[in-house]
Amino acid sequence: MPKPFFGHAALVMSTAAGLLVTACGGGDDSGPALPQLAPATGATLSSCAALASSFSFANTTIASAEEVPAGTLTWGGAAVAAHCLVKGEMFRRTSAMDGNPYAIMFEMRMPQAWNGRFFYQANGGSDGLVQTALGGGGSNPSPALTQGFAVISSDAGHQGQGNLAFGVDYEARLDYGYKAVAKLTPMAKALIKAGYGKTPDRSYFGGCSNGGRHTFVAMTRMPEEYDGYLAGAPGYRLPLAAIANQFGAKRYASVATDPADLSTAFTSVERAMVSAQVVAKCDALDGATDGIVQDINACQAAFDFQRDVPTCSGARDGTCLSAAQKTAIAPIFSGATDALGNKFYASFPFDAGHNAADSSFWEFFVSTVIDPGATALIWSTPPADPATFNGATFALTTPIDDMIAAVSASNATYTESGLSLMQPVEPTKLDRLRNRGAKVMVYHGVSDPIFSVNDTTAWYEGLRANNAGDASNFARYYRVPGMSHCGAGPSTDQFDMLPALVDWVEKGQAPSSVTAQVRGPGSALGANPDVPAGWSSNRTRPLCPYPQVARLRAGATDLDSASSFRCE
Repeated sequence: MPKPFFGHAALVMSTAAGLLVTACGGGDDSGPALPQLAPATGATLSSCAALASSFSFANTTIASAEEVPAGTLTWGGAAVAAHCLVKGEMFRRTSAMDGNPYAIMFEMRMPQAWNGRFFYQANGGSDGLVQTALGGGGSNPSPALTQGFAVISSDAGHQGQGNLAFGVDYEARLDYGYKAVAKLTPMAKALIKAGYGKTPDRSYFGGCSNGGRHTFVAMTRMPEEYDGYLAGAPGYRLPLAAIANQFGAKRYASVATDPADLSTAFTSVERAMVSAQVVAKCDALDGATDGIVQDINACQAAFDFQRDVPTCSGARDGTCLSAAQKTAIAPIFSGATDALGNKFYASFPFDAGHNAADSSFWEFFVSTVIDPGATALIWSTPPADPATFNGATFALTTPIDDMIAAVSASNATYTESGLSLMQPVEPTKLDRLRNRGAKVMVYHGVSDPIFSVNDTTAWYEGLRANNAGDASNFARYYRVPGMSHCGAGPSTDQFDMLPALVDWVEKGQAPSSVTAQVRGPGSALGANPDVPAGWSSNRTRPLCPYPQVARLRAGATDLDSASSFRCE
Protein backbone atom coordinates (compact mmCIF):
# COMPACT_ATOMS: atom_id res chain seq x y z
CA MET A 1 0.00 0.00 0.00
CA PRO A 2 1.21 3.54 -0.62
CA LYS A 3 2.40 5.78 2.15
CA PRO A 4 -0.05 8.46 3.27
CA PHE A 5 0.03 11.52 1.02
CA PHE A 6 0.29 13.72 4.11
CA GLY A 7 2.80 11.44 5.83
CA HIS A 8 3.88 13.45 8.85
CA ALA A 9 6.18 12.15 11.54
CA ALA A 10 4.52 11.07 14.76
CA LEU A 11 2.52 13.92 16.17
CA VAL A 12 4.03 15.54 19.23
CA MET A 13 1.23 16.40 21.62
CA SER A 14 1.28 19.99 22.74
CA THR A 15 0.11 21.23 26.12
CA ALA A 16 -0.21 24.80 24.91
CA ALA A 17 -3.32 26.58 26.11
CA GLY A 18 -6.18 26.44 23.59
CA LEU A 19 -4.92 23.32 21.82
CA LEU A 20 -5.50 20.47 24.24
CA VAL A 21 -6.91 20.01 27.69
CA THR A 22 -6.48 16.83 29.68
CA ALA A 23 -9.56 14.64 29.99
CA CYS A 24 -10.51 10.99 30.07
CA GLY A 25 -13.05 11.18 27.28
CA GLY A 26 -16.20 11.96 29.26
CA GLY A 27 -19.62 10.46 28.71
CA ASP A 28 -19.62 6.68 28.70
CA ASP A 29 -16.23 6.33 27.01
CA SER A 30 -14.21 3.27 27.84
CA GLY A 31 -10.55 2.48 27.32
CA PRO A 32 -7.45 4.51 28.13
CA ALA A 33 -7.49 8.26 28.58
CA LEU A 34 -7.11 10.21 25.36
CA PRO A 35 -6.32 13.90 24.73
CA GLN A 36 -9.33 16.21 24.81
CA LEU A 37 -9.44 18.84 22.08
CA ALA A 38 -10.56 22.32 23.13
CA PRO A 39 -13.82 23.83 21.79
CA ALA A 40 -13.86 26.11 18.77
CA THR A 41 -14.52 29.82 19.16
CA GLY A 42 -16.28 31.89 16.52
CA ALA A 43 -15.38 34.97 14.52
CA THR A 44 -16.97 37.42 12.07
CA LEU A 45 -16.08 37.56 8.36
CA SER A 46 -14.04 40.68 7.66
CA SER A 47 -14.81 41.25 3.98
CA CYS A 48 -16.26 38.91 1.39
CA ALA A 49 -15.57 40.84 -1.82
CA ALA A 50 -11.95 41.48 -0.87
CA LEU A 51 -11.17 37.75 -0.95
CA ALA A 52 -11.46 37.72 -4.74
CA SER A 53 -8.47 40.04 -5.11
CA SER A 54 -6.52 39.72 -1.88
CA PHE A 55 -6.32 35.97 -1.36
CA SER A 56 -3.30 34.25 -2.84
CA PHE A 57 -2.34 30.59 -2.66
CA ALA A 58 -0.08 28.47 -4.85
CA ASN A 59 -1.72 26.94 -7.95
CA THR A 60 -5.04 28.57 -7.03
CA THR A 61 -7.28 31.03 -8.88
CA ILE A 62 -10.24 32.68 -7.17
CA ALA A 63 -12.95 33.36 -9.76
CA SER A 64 -15.41 35.18 -7.53
CA ALA A 65 -16.35 36.06 -3.96
CA GLU A 66 -19.94 37.17 -3.52
CA GLU A 67 -22.13 37.92 -0.53
CA VAL A 68 -25.20 35.66 -0.26
CA PRO A 69 -27.93 37.36 1.78
CA ALA A 70 -29.86 35.38 4.39
CA GLY A 71 -32.66 33.36 2.82
CA THR A 72 -31.20 33.28 -0.69
CA LEU A 73 -30.25 29.66 -0.02
CA THR A 74 -32.69 27.45 1.86
CA TRP A 75 -32.60 23.96 3.34
CA GLY A 76 -35.66 22.05 4.39
CA GLY A 77 -37.75 25.17 3.91
CA ALA A 78 -35.60 27.20 6.32
CA ALA A 79 -33.43 30.17 5.37
CA VAL A 80 -29.67 29.72 5.44
CA ALA A 81 -27.89 32.61 7.16
CA ALA A 82 -25.87 35.23 5.28
CA HIS A 83 -22.56 33.98 4.00
CA CYS A 84 -19.80 34.54 1.45
CA LEU A 85 -19.63 32.26 -1.58
CA VAL A 86 -16.11 31.87 -2.94
CA LYS A 87 -15.59 30.01 -6.22
CA GLY A 88 -12.26 29.00 -7.67
CA GLU A 89 -9.99 26.33 -9.04
CA MET A 90 -6.65 24.69 -8.35
CA PHE A 91 -3.98 23.14 -10.59
CA ARG A 92 -5.37 24.08 -14.00
CA ARG A 93 -3.62 21.98 -16.67
CA THR A 94 -3.98 20.28 -20.05
CA SER A 95 -3.44 16.54 -19.98
CA ALA A 96 -0.60 15.08 -22.00
CA MET A 97 -2.45 11.75 -21.92
CA ASP A 98 -5.85 12.62 -23.37
CA GLY A 99 -5.45 16.28 -24.38
CA ASN A 100 -8.33 17.43 -22.18
CA PRO A 101 -8.30 20.34 -19.71
CA TYR A 102 -8.39 19.55 -15.99
CA ALA A 103 -8.65 21.53 -12.77
CA ILE A 104 -9.92 21.03 -9.25
CA MET A 105 -13.00 23.23 -9.14
CA PHE A 106 -14.39 24.23 -5.75
CA GLU A 107 -16.74 26.47 -3.85
CA MET A 108 -16.37 27.61 -0.24
CA ARG A 109 -19.28 29.02 1.74
CA MET A 110 -18.14 31.16 4.68
CA PRO A 111 -20.79 32.36 7.18
CA GLN A 112 -20.77 35.99 8.27
CA ALA A 113 -21.19 34.69 11.82
CA TRP A 114 -18.72 31.80 11.89
CA ASN A 115 -18.53 29.16 14.62
CA GLY A 116 -14.78 28.62 14.24
CA ARG A 117 -15.14 25.28 12.48
CA PHE A 118 -14.34 23.97 8.97
CA PHE A 119 -16.23 21.16 7.23
CA TYR A 120 -14.91 19.34 4.15
CA GLN A 121 -17.92 18.10 2.18
CA ALA A 122 -16.94 14.88 0.45
CA ASN A 123 -19.31 14.23 -2.44
CA GLY A 124 -20.68 10.96 -3.77
CA GLY A 125 -20.68 9.02 -7.00
CA SER A 126 -17.81 9.65 -9.37
CA ASP A 127 -17.64 13.33 -8.30
CA GLY A 128 -17.26 15.56 -11.38
CA LEU A 129 -19.59 18.28 -10.13
CA VAL A 130 -19.22 20.97 -7.47
CA GLN A 131 -22.22 20.28 -5.26
CA THR A 132 -23.64 23.13 -3.17
CA ALA A 133 -21.36 23.43 -0.14
CA LEU A 134 -23.95 22.80 2.55
CA GLY A 135 -21.92 20.23 4.44
CA GLY A 136 -24.36 17.38 4.62
CA GLY A 137 -27.63 17.23 2.77
CA GLY A 138 -29.66 14.09 2.11
CA SER A 139 -31.99 13.50 5.06
CA ASN A 140 -29.84 15.54 7.43
CA PRO A 141 -32.13 18.17 8.97
CA SER A 142 -29.28 20.59 9.71
CA PRO A 143 -26.23 20.58 7.40
CA ALA A 144 -22.93 22.07 8.56
CA LEU A 145 -23.40 25.44 6.86
CA THR A 146 -26.67 25.98 8.75
CA GLN A 147 -24.77 25.28 11.97
CA GLY A 148 -22.20 27.99 11.27
CA PHE A 149 -19.38 25.99 9.70
CA ALA A 150 -17.30 27.19 6.77
CA VAL A 151 -17.83 24.49 4.13
CA ILE A 152 -15.92 23.49 1.00
CA SER A 153 -17.14 21.31 -1.87
CA SER A 154 -15.25 20.25 -5.01
CA ASP A 155 -15.51 18.17 -8.16
CA ALA A 156 -12.38 16.18 -7.11
CA GLY A 157 -10.45 17.26 -10.19
CA HIS A 158 -12.57 16.44 -13.23
CA GLN A 159 -15.72 17.77 -14.84
CA GLY A 160 -18.90 15.87 -15.64
CA GLN A 161 -20.65 13.33 -13.38
CA GLY A 162 -21.15 10.89 -16.24
CA ASN A 163 -17.67 11.45 -17.64
CA LEU A 164 -15.82 8.33 -16.52
CA ALA A 165 -13.27 8.74 -19.32
CA PHE A 166 -11.27 11.05 -17.05
CA GLY A 167 -9.67 7.84 -15.78
CA VAL A 168 -7.44 7.78 -18.84
CA ASP A 169 -5.56 10.69 -17.25
CA TYR A 170 -3.46 9.32 -14.40
CA GLU A 171 -3.33 12.54 -12.37
CA ALA A 172 -7.13 12.83 -12.59
CA ARG A 173 -7.36 9.30 -11.22
CA LEU A 174 -5.16 10.25 -8.28
CA ASP A 175 -7.10 13.45 -7.63
CA TYR A 176 -10.34 11.49 -7.54
CA GLY A 177 -8.82 8.86 -5.28
CA TYR A 178 -7.17 11.09 -2.66
CA LYS A 179 -5.00 13.92 -3.95
CA ALA A 180 -7.73 16.53 -4.50
CA VAL A 181 -8.54 16.44 -0.78
CA ALA A 182 -4.86 16.82 0.10
CA LYS A 183 -4.51 19.78 -2.27
CA LEU A 184 -7.70 21.53 -1.21
CA THR A 185 -7.34 21.18 2.56
CA PRO A 186 -4.40 23.57 3.17
CA MET A 187 -5.82 26.07 0.66
CA ALA A 188 -9.22 26.03 2.38
CA LYS A 189 -7.68 26.62 5.79
CA ALA A 190 -5.63 29.51 4.38
CA LEU A 191 -8.77 31.00 2.81
CA ILE A 192 -10.52 30.78 6.17
CA LYS A 193 -7.62 32.59 7.81
CA ALA A 194 -7.80 35.31 5.17
CA GLY A 195 -11.50 35.80 5.83
CA TYR A 196 -11.63 35.53 9.60
CA GLY A 197 -8.13 36.35 10.76
CA LYS A 198 -7.46 32.85 12.04
CA THR A 199 -7.42 29.26 10.83
CA PRO A 200 -10.23 26.97 11.99
CA ASP A 201 -10.01 25.84 15.58
CA ARG A 202 -11.60 22.51 14.70
CA SER A 203 -11.91 20.78 11.31
CA TYR A 204 -14.42 18.10 10.31
CA PHE A 205 -14.72 15.82 7.29
CA GLY A 206 -17.80 13.96 6.11
CA GLY A 207 -19.83 12.45 3.33
CA CYS A 208 -21.91 9.45 2.29
CA SER A 209 -21.29 6.72 -0.30
CA ASN A 210 -18.16 7.74 -2.22
CA GLY A 211 -18.13 10.63 0.25
CA GLY A 212 -17.88 8.00 2.98
CA ARG A 213 -14.98 6.47 1.08
CA HIS A 214 -13.31 9.88 0.89
CA THR A 215 -13.80 10.14 4.66
CA PHE A 216 -12.14 6.78 5.30
CA VAL A 217 -9.27 7.75 3.02
CA ALA A 218 -8.83 11.06 4.86
CA MET A 219 -8.87 9.20 8.20
CA THR A 220 -5.85 7.19 7.11
CA ARG A 221 -3.96 9.58 4.84
CA MET A 222 -4.64 12.84 6.71
CA PRO A 223 -5.15 11.95 10.38
CA GLU A 224 -3.60 15.22 11.59
CA GLU A 225 -5.69 17.53 9.39
CA TYR A 226 -9.16 16.85 10.75
CA ASP A 227 -10.54 16.46 14.26
CA GLY A 228 -13.81 14.69 13.47
CA TYR A 229 -14.71 12.27 10.69
CA LEU A 230 -18.35 11.46 9.82
CA ALA A 231 -18.75 8.66 7.24
CA GLY A 232 -22.03 7.34 5.86
CA ALA A 233 -22.37 4.09 3.87
CA PRO A 234 -18.60 4.14 3.30
CA GLY A 235 -17.72 2.39 0.05
CA TYR A 236 -14.19 2.13 1.34
CA ARG A 237 -13.51 -0.85 -0.95
CA LEU A 238 -15.29 0.81 -3.85
CA PRO A 239 -13.64 -1.02 -6.79
CA LEU A 240 -14.38 -4.41 -5.23
CA ALA A 241 -17.94 -3.37 -4.37
CA ALA A 242 -18.43 -2.33 -8.00
CA ILE A 243 -17.10 -5.66 -9.24
CA ALA A 244 -19.37 -7.45 -6.76
CA ASN A 245 -22.31 -5.54 -8.23
CA GLN A 246 -21.32 -6.77 -11.69
CA PHE A 247 -21.07 -10.28 -10.24
CA GLY A 248 -24.70 -9.75 -9.26
CA ALA A 249 -25.59 -8.54 -12.75
CA LYS A 250 -24.25 -11.77 -14.21
CA ARG A 251 -26.34 -13.78 -11.75
CA TYR A 252 -29.48 -11.78 -12.55
CA ALA A 253 -28.89 -12.08 -16.30
CA SER A 254 -29.00 -15.87 -15.99
CA VAL A 255 -32.65 -15.79 -14.88
CA ALA A 256 -33.98 -12.54 -16.38
CA THR A 257 -37.10 -13.14 -18.45
CA ASP A 258 -36.20 -10.12 -20.58
CA PRO A 259 -32.47 -10.03 -21.43
CA ALA A 260 -32.69 -6.26 -21.90
CA ASP A 261 -34.11 -5.73 -18.40
CA LEU A 262 -32.27 -7.30 -15.49
CA SER A 263 -35.04 -6.32 -13.07
CA THR A 264 -37.14 -9.13 -14.55
CA ALA A 265 -34.82 -11.53 -12.72
CA PHE A 266 -35.97 -10.27 -9.32
CA THR A 267 -39.00 -8.03 -9.69
CA SER A 268 -40.18 -5.32 -7.33
CA VAL A 269 -43.06 -7.52 -6.19
CA GLU A 270 -40.67 -10.42 -5.54
CA ARG A 271 -38.23 -8.24 -3.62
CA ALA A 272 -41.10 -6.95 -1.49
CA MET A 273 -42.15 -10.55 -0.83
CA VAL A 274 -38.66 -11.50 0.33
CA SER A 275 -38.54 -8.49 2.65
CA ALA A 276 -41.95 -9.43 4.06
CA GLN A 277 -40.68 -12.93 4.79
CA VAL A 278 -37.66 -11.47 6.58
CA VAL A 279 -39.87 -9.21 8.68
CA ALA A 280 -42.20 -12.09 9.53
CA LYS A 281 -39.27 -14.16 10.77
CA CYS A 282 -37.23 -11.43 12.48
CA ASP A 283 -39.39 -8.47 13.47
CA ALA A 284 -40.14 -9.57 17.04
CA LEU A 285 -36.56 -10.57 17.89
CA ASP A 286 -36.00 -7.15 19.49
CA GLY A 287 -39.18 -7.36 21.55
CA ALA A 288 -41.27 -5.09 19.31
CA THR A 289 -43.43 -6.08 16.36
CA ASP A 290 -43.08 -2.80 14.48
CA GLY A 291 -41.81 -3.57 10.97
CA ILE A 292 -38.18 -2.85 11.92
CA VAL A 293 -35.57 -5.58 12.31
CA GLN A 294 -33.35 -4.19 15.05
CA ASP A 295 -31.57 -7.41 16.06
CA ILE A 296 -29.70 -7.75 12.79
CA ASN A 297 -27.35 -10.53 13.83
CA ALA A 298 -30.11 -12.67 15.33
CA CYS A 299 -32.10 -12.25 12.12
CA GLN A 300 -29.30 -13.60 9.95
CA ALA A 301 -29.19 -16.69 12.15
CA ALA A 302 -32.98 -17.10 12.19
CA PHE A 303 -33.77 -16.46 8.53
CA ASP A 304 -32.96 -19.03 5.86
CA PHE A 305 -33.36 -17.88 2.26
CA GLN A 306 -33.96 -21.34 0.85
CA ARG A 307 -36.36 -22.42 3.58
CA ASP A 308 -38.24 -19.22 4.42
CA VAL A 309 -38.88 -17.86 0.93
CA PRO A 310 -41.53 -19.97 -0.83
CA THR A 311 -40.33 -21.90 -3.87
CA CYS A 312 -42.60 -21.70 -6.90
CA SER A 313 -44.25 -24.96 -7.89
CA GLY A 314 -45.57 -23.40 -11.05
CA ALA A 315 -45.32 -20.04 -12.78
CA ARG A 316 -43.80 -17.04 -11.01
CA ASP A 317 -46.56 -14.85 -9.60
CA GLY A 318 -44.79 -12.67 -7.03
CA THR A 319 -45.59 -14.95 -4.08
CA CYS A 320 -42.54 -17.17 -4.55
CA LEU A 321 -39.16 -17.52 -6.23
CA SER A 322 -38.31 -20.26 -8.69
CA ALA A 323 -35.57 -22.73 -7.83
CA ALA A 324 -33.47 -21.16 -10.60
CA GLN A 325 -33.97 -17.71 -9.10
CA LYS A 326 -32.88 -18.91 -5.69
CA THR A 327 -29.78 -20.51 -7.17
CA ALA A 328 -28.92 -17.27 -8.98
CA ILE A 329 -29.72 -14.82 -6.18
CA ALA A 330 -28.41 -16.62 -3.09
CA PRO A 331 -24.70 -16.02 -3.93
CA ILE A 332 -25.34 -12.26 -4.17
CA PHE A 333 -26.43 -12.24 -0.54
CA SER A 334 -23.77 -14.69 0.66
CA GLY A 335 -20.96 -12.67 -0.98
CA ALA A 336 -19.41 -12.35 -4.43
CA THR A 337 -16.70 -14.87 -5.29
CA ASP A 338 -13.98 -15.33 -7.89
CA ALA A 339 -13.62 -18.33 -10.20
CA LEU A 340 -12.11 -20.44 -7.41
CA GLY A 341 -14.94 -19.66 -5.04
CA ASN A 342 -12.95 -17.21 -2.93
CA LYS A 343 -15.06 -14.39 -1.53
CA PHE A 344 -13.67 -10.98 -2.56
CA TYR A 345 -16.44 -8.79 -1.16
CA ALA A 346 -18.79 -8.96 1.80
CA SER A 347 -22.13 -10.68 2.14
CA PHE A 348 -25.36 -8.66 2.31
CA PRO A 349 -27.76 -9.18 5.25
CA PHE A 350 -31.43 -10.00 4.82
CA ASP A 351 -33.53 -7.03 5.97
CA ALA A 352 -36.81 -5.18 5.52
CA GLY A 353 -35.72 -2.84 2.72
CA HIS A 354 -34.86 -4.97 -0.30
CA ASN A 355 -37.62 -3.28 -2.27
CA ALA A 356 -36.59 0.30 -1.47
CA ALA A 357 -37.37 2.76 -4.25
CA ASP A 358 -33.69 3.06 -5.21
CA SER A 359 -32.78 -0.65 -5.11
CA SER A 360 -33.48 -1.35 -8.77
CA PHE A 361 -31.31 1.61 -9.75
CA TRP A 362 -28.30 0.28 -7.86
CA GLU A 363 -28.69 -3.38 -8.74
CA PHE A 364 -29.87 -3.27 -12.34
CA PHE A 365 -28.73 0.06 -13.82
CA VAL A 366 -25.53 0.94 -11.96
CA SER A 367 -24.29 -2.64 -12.33
CA THR A 368 -24.35 -2.47 -16.15
CA VAL A 369 -23.65 1.22 -16.79
CA ILE A 370 -21.73 3.05 -14.05
CA ASP A 371 -19.85 0.24 -12.29
CA PRO A 372 -18.39 -1.28 -15.48
CA GLY A 373 -17.37 2.18 -16.69
CA ALA A 374 -15.61 2.97 -13.43
CA THR A 375 -13.97 -0.46 -13.34
CA ALA A 376 -12.65 -0.34 -16.89
CA LEU A 377 -11.90 3.37 -17.31
CA ILE A 378 -10.95 4.71 -13.86
CA TRP A 379 -9.41 1.78 -11.98
CA SER A 380 -8.12 -0.70 -14.55
CA THR A 381 -4.51 -0.75 -15.73
CA PRO A 382 -4.45 -0.09 -18.59
CA PRO A 383 -7.83 1.62 -19.03
CA ALA A 384 -10.25 0.60 -21.75
CA ASP A 385 -10.74 2.79 -24.81
CA PRO A 386 -13.61 5.20 -24.00
CA ALA A 387 -14.49 5.51 -27.69
CA THR A 388 -15.45 1.84 -28.04
CA PHE A 389 -16.36 0.88 -24.48
CA ASN A 390 -19.78 -0.68 -23.81
CA GLY A 391 -20.72 -1.00 -20.15
CA ALA A 392 -23.33 -3.74 -20.38
CA THR A 393 -21.13 -5.92 -22.57
CA PHE A 394 -18.21 -5.46 -20.19
CA ALA A 395 -20.28 -6.23 -17.08
CA LEU A 396 -21.97 -9.31 -18.47
CA THR A 397 -19.09 -10.91 -20.42
CA THR A 398 -15.83 -9.95 -18.69
CA PRO A 399 -14.70 -12.64 -16.21
CA ILE A 400 -14.70 -11.46 -12.60
CA ASP A 401 -11.11 -12.60 -12.17
CA ASP A 402 -10.06 -10.37 -15.08
CA MET A 403 -11.76 -7.37 -13.46
CA ILE A 404 -10.03 -8.01 -10.13
CA ALA A 405 -6.66 -8.44 -11.83
CA ALA A 406 -7.08 -5.20 -13.80
CA VAL A 407 -7.93 -3.03 -10.77
CA SER A 408 -5.03 -4.61 -8.87
CA ALA A 409 -2.49 -3.96 -11.62
CA SER A 410 -0.04 -1.10 -12.19
CA ASN A 411 2.53 -0.29 -14.85
CA ALA A 412 5.09 2.36 -15.76
CA THR A 413 2.34 4.86 -16.66
CA TYR A 414 -0.29 4.03 -14.04
CA THR A 415 2.13 3.41 -11.20
CA GLU A 416 -0.55 3.10 -8.51
CA SER A 417 -3.28 0.51 -8.96
CA GLY A 418 -6.97 1.33 -8.82
CA LEU A 419 -7.31 -0.52 -5.52
CA SER A 420 -4.40 1.41 -4.05
CA LEU A 421 -5.50 4.90 -5.07
CA MET A 422 -9.13 4.38 -4.06
CA GLN A 423 -8.89 2.53 -0.77
CA PRO A 424 -7.86 3.84 2.67
CA VAL A 425 -4.43 2.87 3.98
CA GLU A 426 -4.77 0.31 6.79
CA PRO A 427 -8.22 1.55 7.90
CA THR A 428 -8.30 -0.62 11.01
CA LYS A 429 -5.16 1.06 12.35
CA LEU A 430 -6.11 4.60 13.34
CA ASP A 431 -3.55 5.17 16.09
CA ARG A 432 -2.40 8.58 14.84
CA LEU A 433 -5.95 9.88 14.68
CA ARG A 434 -6.88 8.37 18.04
CA ASN A 435 -3.78 9.54 19.88
CA ARG A 436 -4.32 13.20 19.04
CA GLY A 437 -7.91 13.23 20.31
CA ALA A 438 -9.78 13.04 16.99
CA LYS A 439 -13.06 11.10 16.78
CA VAL A 440 -14.89 9.00 14.19
CA MET A 441 -18.60 8.33 13.68
CA VAL A 442 -19.84 5.96 10.95
CA TYR A 443 -23.39 4.99 9.93
CA HIS A 444 -24.67 2.51 7.37
CA GLY A 445 -28.12 1.36 6.23
CA VAL A 446 -28.70 -2.36 6.76
CA SER A 447 -30.68 -2.58 3.49
CA ASP A 448 -28.00 -0.81 1.43
CA PRO A 449 -27.97 -2.65 -1.95
CA ILE A 450 -24.62 -1.38 -3.25
CA PHE A 451 -22.19 -1.10 -0.31
CA SER A 452 -22.69 -3.86 2.22
CA VAL A 453 -23.25 -2.96 5.85
CA ASN A 454 -21.47 -6.24 6.61
CA ASP A 455 -18.32 -4.83 5.01
CA THR A 456 -18.43 -1.82 7.32
CA THR A 457 -19.12 -4.12 10.26
CA ALA A 458 -16.02 -6.14 9.35
CA TRP A 459 -14.01 -2.90 9.30
CA TYR A 460 -15.22 -1.94 12.76
CA GLU A 461 -14.53 -5.41 14.13
CA GLY A 462 -10.98 -5.08 12.81
CA LEU A 463 -10.69 -1.67 14.46
CA ARG A 464 -11.89 -3.14 17.74
CA ALA A 465 -9.40 -5.99 17.48
CA ASN A 466 -6.56 -3.50 17.01
CA ASN A 467 -7.70 -1.60 20.12
CA ALA A 468 -7.79 -4.41 22.67
CA GLY A 469 -11.36 -5.29 21.69
CA ASP A 470 -12.90 -1.82 22.18
CA ALA A 471 -12.53 1.24 19.94
CA SER A 472 -15.53 3.10 21.37
CA ASN A 473 -13.40 5.74 23.10
CA PHE A 474 -12.66 7.29 19.68
CA ALA A 475 -14.76 5.55 17.00
CA ARG A 476 -18.43 4.55 16.97
CA TYR A 477 -20.47 2.77 14.34
CA TYR A 478 -24.26 2.85 13.86
CA ARG A 479 -26.29 0.47 11.74
CA VAL A 480 -29.63 1.87 10.51
CA PRO A 481 -32.21 -0.94 10.15
CA GLY A 482 -34.23 -0.86 6.94
CA MET A 483 -32.32 2.06 5.45
CA SER A 484 -31.18 1.83 1.84
CA HIS A 485 -28.17 3.65 0.36
CA CYS A 486 -27.59 6.88 2.32
CA GLY A 487 -31.31 7.16 3.08
CA ALA A 488 -34.82 5.91 2.23
CA GLY A 489 -35.99 2.34 2.79
CA PRO A 490 -38.56 1.46 5.49
CA SER A 491 -36.56 3.22 8.17
CA THR A 492 -36.07 6.17 10.44
CA ASP A 493 -33.60 7.79 8.07
CA GLN A 494 -33.59 11.42 9.24
CA PHE A 495 -30.86 12.16 11.76
CA ASP A 496 -28.01 14.58 12.38
CA MET A 497 -24.80 13.12 13.77
CA LEU A 498 -22.66 16.22 13.32
CA PRO A 499 -23.65 17.95 16.60
CA ALA A 500 -22.98 14.70 18.45
CA LEU A 501 -19.57 14.45 16.79
CA VAL A 502 -18.74 18.05 17.69
CA ASP A 503 -19.74 17.47 21.32
CA TRP A 504 -17.59 14.37 21.43
CA VAL A 505 -14.57 16.06 19.85
CA GLU A 506 -14.77 19.35 21.74
CA LYS A 507 -16.51 18.50 25.01
CA GLY A 508 -15.69 14.85 25.56
CA GLN A 509 -19.37 13.89 25.51
CA ALA A 510 -19.44 10.50 23.85
CA PRO A 511 -22.63 9.75 21.87
CA SER A 512 -24.40 6.80 23.52
CA SER A 513 -27.11 6.85 20.83
CA VAL A 514 -28.49 9.13 18.12
CA THR A 515 -32.21 9.73 17.65
CA ALA A 516 -33.52 9.14 14.14
CA GLN A 517 -36.96 10.05 12.77
CA VAL A 518 -39.20 8.98 9.92
CA ARG A 519 -39.53 11.33 6.95
CA GLY A 520 -43.28 11.09 6.62
CA PRO A 521 -45.72 13.14 4.52
CA GLY A 522 -45.16 16.82 5.12
CA SER A 523 -41.51 16.45 6.02
CA ALA A 524 -39.58 19.59 5.11
CA LEU A 525 -36.89 17.39 3.58
CA GLY A 526 -39.35 15.44 1.45
CA ALA A 527 -41.26 12.29 2.30
CA ASN A 528 -39.47 8.96 2.22
CA PRO A 529 -41.42 6.90 -0.38
CA ASP A 530 -40.60 3.65 1.41
CA VAL A 531 -42.21 4.46 4.78
CA PRO A 532 -45.00 1.90 5.39
CA ALA A 533 -48.49 3.36 5.46
CA GLY A 534 -49.13 2.25 9.04
CA TRP A 535 -46.18 4.11 10.54
CA SER A 536 -46.58 7.41 12.32
CA SER A 537 -44.95 10.29 10.46
CA ASN A 538 -43.32 11.19 13.78
CA ARG A 539 -41.88 7.75 14.54
CA THR A 540 -38.46 7.91 16.17
CA ARG A 541 -35.85 5.30 17.05
CA PRO A 542 -32.49 5.32 18.78
CA LEU A 543 -29.54 4.43 16.54
CA CYS A 544 -27.33 2.36 18.80
CA PRO A 545 -23.55 2.16 18.71
CA TYR A 546 -22.47 -1.25 17.48
CA PRO A 547 -22.66 -3.93 18.79
CA GLN A 548 -25.64 -2.70 20.83
CA VAL A 549 -29.20 -3.26 19.63
CA ALA A 550 -32.32 -1.16 20.26
CA ARG A 551 -34.76 -3.29 22.28
CA LEU A 552 -38.21 -2.50 23.61
CA ARG A 553 -38.18 -1.46 27.27
CA ALA A 554 -40.14 -3.62 29.67
CA GLY A 555 -43.71 -2.35 29.85
CA ALA A 556 -43.33 0.15 26.98
CA THR A 557 -46.24 0.27 24.54
CA ASP A 558 -45.58 3.31 22.31
CA LEU A 559 -43.92 1.80 19.26
CA ASP A 560 -43.50 5.20 17.63
CA SER A 561 -41.28 6.71 20.34
CA ALA A 562 -37.54 6.32 20.72
CA SER A 563 -38.03 6.57 24.49
CA SER A 564 -39.69 3.15 24.42
CA PHE A 565 -36.40 1.56 23.38
CA ARG A 566 -33.00 1.19 24.96
CA CYS A 567 -29.62 0.28 23.52
CA GLU A 568 -28.28 -2.93 25.02
